[in-house]
Amino acid sequence: MEKITGYVEHIIYRNADNGYAVLNLVSGEEEITCVGIFTGISEGENIEVSGEFTEHPTYGRQLRAESFQEKMPENEEAIERYLGSGAIKGIGLSLAARIVRHFKEDTFRIIEEEPERLAEVKGISKRKAMEIADQVNGKRDMRQAMIFLQQYGITMNLALKVYQAYGQEIYTIIKENPYRMAEDIDGVGFRTADDIAARAGLRMDSEYRVRSGILYVLSQATSEGHTYLPKEELTERVKNLLGVEEEQIEKQYMDLSIERKIILKQQEQMLQIYSAPFYYMESNTAVLLQRLNMSYDVPDIEIEQRIRDIEKKTKMQLDEYQATAVKEAVKNGLLVITGGPGTGKTTTINSIIKYFELEGLDIFLAAPTGRAAKRMSETTGYEARTIHRMLELNGGMEGSAGFERNESRPLETDAIIVDEMSMVDISLMHSLLKAVAVGTRLILVGDVNQLPSVGAGSVLRDIIAAGTCHVVMLTRIFRQASSSDIIINAHKINQGEEVSLDNRSMDFFFLKRYDVNLIINVVLQLVCQKLPKFVEATSFDIQVLTPMRKGLLGVERLNVILQQYLNPPSREKTEKEHRDFVFREGDKVMQTKNNYQLEWEIRSKYGILVEKGTGVFNGDMGVIREINEFAEMMTIEFDEGRMAEYPFKILDELEPAYAITIHKSQGSEYPAVVIPLLNGPSMLMNRNLLYTAVTRAQKCVTLVGSDGTFQTMIRNNSQQKRYSGLRERLEENKDV
Repeated sequence: MEKITGYVEHIIYRNADNGYAVLNLVSGEEEITCVGIFTGISEGENIEVSGEFTEHPTYGRQLRAESFQEKMPENEEAIERYLGSGAIKGIGLSLAARIVRHFKEDTFRIIEEEPERLAEVKGISKRKAMEIADQVNGKRDMRQAMIFLQQYGITMNLALKVYQAYGQEIYTIIKENPYRMAEDIDGVGFRTADDIAARAGLRMDSEYRVRSGILYVLSQATSEGHTYLPKEELTERVKNLLGVEEEQIEKQYMDLSIERKIILKQQEQMLQIYSAPFYYMESNTAVLLQRLNMSYDVPDIEIEQRIRDIEKKTKMQLDEYQATAVKEAVKNGLLVITGGPGTGKTTTINSIIKYFELEGLDIFLAAPTGRAAKRMSETTGYEARTIHRMLELNGGMEGSAGFERNESRPLETDAIIVDEMSMVDISLMHSLLKAVAVGTRLILVGDVNQLPSVGAGSVLRDIIAAGTCHVVMLTRIFRQASSSDIIINAHKINQGEEVSLDNRSMDFFFLKRYDVNLIINVVLQLVCQKLPKFVEATSFDIQVLTPMRKGLLGVERLNVILQQYLNPPSREKTEKEHRDFVFREGDKVMQTKNNYQLEWEIRSKYGILVEKGTGVFNGDMGVIREINEFAEMMTIEFDEGRMAEYPFKILDELEPAYAITIHKSQGSEYPAVVIPLLNGPSMLMNRNLLYTAVTRAQKCVTLVGSDGTFQTMIRNNSQQKRYSGLRERLEENKDV
C-alpha cells in the first residue's frame, strides 16, 4: 500500500452522486493521477492518499485510492493556494493573498478559534467572516466524521450518505443505536448495521438489535414473496438470525405494534405479523377493488347483438366463455379473465376492445413488463404500455410517491385492460388501483397457473379465490392452437397428465441425456447452430431456461460457458470484471431489481432525442453497448432502443442473461427455449415451474436431460408456501 502526500492541482472528473473522482495530485516535483472516492475534496487542498499504483491500458499509470485524509497546509504558500482555489465560497485569489499576508501561518487557527478577526482584513465584513469560518469548519467536521465512520467498516460512498442524513449526530447514533441507519438510510441494511453495532460494542440482546432483526426478517420475507409471516415462523427466523431467546423476541412485538411498525392480525388459529406498509397495501387494495366492483345496467339482448356485429366484422367466432367474458366486461366495473395458452385470451381482449370502441369509450392497455406490453401491442394492434409508464413513473424511490398518476390525479380513461396479471405484485397493484377512478372499468387478464409474481403477494390468485368479483375462466383450446404440441403439452403438464417424448412433434422435443457435460454440449449446439435456422431467429433470441441459480446446470455456470461461445473475448471489446463474471461489450444482460431512478433515453439514428424517462425493472433484458472504464460507466440498450447508463457502483443490479431462471422468464416469450433438466430440490422441481417454462416458447421447446426428472416434475404438484393475505382482506370487505 502506497501513501502519497500532495496538493490537488486539478479535478479532471467528478461524479457528484457517489464522490468518485479523477484528479491530479502534485507531490513534490511529481504529478500523479489518482482515481477513487474523494468526497468533498476541492482543488488546492492538501491530502494524503493511500492506495495501489495500477497501469491503465489507455490512461497509463494511476494511483487507485483506497482511502485519503486531509492534511492541513503547512506553509503560507499552501494555505494561500487552498483558500484561493475556490474551495471556500466568497474567497478568490486576491482575497486569499490578503488573508495570508495578514495572519501568515496562523491563518487556520484564527479561522477556527477567532473567526471574527477575519474582519480585520479589508473586504471582509463580520458576517462574511463567520460564513468563511462555517465553511472551513464544516468541511473539517465532515472529513473527521468520514474518518470516524470508516473505523466501523463503512465505505466512503456510504459514509457520505450517513453524514448527510445525521450530520454531527452520527457519534451518538453509532454509540447508542446504529440500527437506526438500517431504517433511515438506503444502502444500510440490517447486516451492515449489526456489524457496526458489534464493532461499537453493543450487546447481542440489545433491545435495538432485536427490534431491527424483526423488521429485517419481515423485509427479507417480502423478497421471498410473503406479505406477512405467522408469529411462530417469524420468531424462529429471528431466533436463528440473532441467537437470542424467544421471550426476548416476542416481548418486542407489542412495542413495534404500538409504534405501527408492524401489524398483528389474528386470522383463525394464526397470528399474522406484517411489516406495516404491506398490511396497509393489502388492506387498501381490497378496499379499492371493492369500490371498482360496480354493476352497469345494460340489457343482454343489446350486448349479444353488438357481439354478433363484431363477429361478422372481424370474422372471429367467440365461444360461450369468450362471449360471457365480453358481456361481463360490459356489465361490470371489475372483471378477471383467466385461462391457459391457446384458450383465446387475446381474441377475447380484442373483442372487448372493439365493443368499447363502438361505445365511444377510451381504453388503456397495459402489462407489467416491456416485453409483455410489446407483445400485447402486436396482438391487439393498439398501443400497450408498461404499468409503470402508464402511471407516469417520476423516478421516486420504491415505496414512495414515485408515480404521477394516483388518487389525486387519476388515469383519464373509461377502461383499462391489464395483461399478464400473474406477474403483478401487491405493491404495483396498489399503485395501479390508486390511479383508477371509480367508474373506470378494470379488466385483469392472466394465467393463474403461472408462477406467482417475483415481488410480494399473490394478487391474481387471491382475487380469484376470494370470489368477491366476477371471474371468467377460458378452458377451451381452439383448433388453431390444438395443432401446437407446445400448447397441448403445457395443458397436459398443468393437469398432471403424461407427456409423450417420442419427438414426432414439430415444436416440442425432448433429447435424453444423463451426463452434465453431454447436456451442456447439446445445449450449445442447439443455441449456436440448430435452432436459429429452425425458428428464423438469432442465437441471442434463443433463451436457455433453468430451474436453479447454482449447481452444474445452474444459471451462474451456464452463463460463463454460453458467453464463451456467443460473445468470446476480443481486442475490440472492453471488459469489466464484477464478482464472479467478466462483463463484455456485446453481452446479453438482465436487470435484477426495480430501479425507479435510473434514467434512459431513446435516440434516432442521427442522435436526435426521441424520448426519455426513468425506471428499469426486474426482468428487463438488454445488451451491453459500451464499457467506459475512465468514467466507470456501462451503457445498456434495452427493448425499444432504450439506452441506460449504469455506474459501476450499481453493477450488482445486472447479471448475464444467456441463461436465466424460469422464475425470471415470467411474462416473456422467446422464439425458442432450451431447458436443461437433470435433478434438483423437490420443492423447486414441480409442475408449476415446468408449465411456466414450456409456455415461454413461441415456436419451439427443447428439453435436454433426464426424462425421469421431467415426469417427476409433472407429478409433483407441491408449491412453495406463499403467505399472502389479500384474499382475507377482500373477504373482510365483501359486505362493507
